[in-house]
Amino acid sequence: MLTDYKADYNKITMGLLSYVPDLKDTVRLTKEVDWYKQADNRQLFLWKSDETNDFAGVLGIEIEDEFVLVRHIAINPSYRDEGLAHEILNALAAKYAPRQLVGTIETGSLITKWHTEH
Repeated sequence: MLTDYKADYNKITMGLLSYVPDLKDTVRLTKEVDWYKQADNRQLFLWKSDETNDFAGVLGIEIEDEFVLVRHIAINPSYRDEGLAHEILNALAAKYAPRQLVGTIETGSLITKWHTEH
């Protein structure tokens, strides 16, 4: 289930975002989380597992009129290979329909794969 980011979730959000290769450094990670908070069209979501009720993933997006740019998506290694990224993208697409989901250089291949299989 997609859950809106809030300050209470900062530690878990930073932990999940640290799985993104370019966000290993704590200073860079903190700046990235702060960047999402600085504009109304940027949003962080956490994904809560229905089975365990644990936060299993994080998603960072930028919302535009015609599309939603998926900037970051990271899954806890314990939950990988379960199709969780596609579940997250399905929920995101439903939330922001009819906007198109698009990716960055880093997320583009995942988004393309999702579009192909969706």
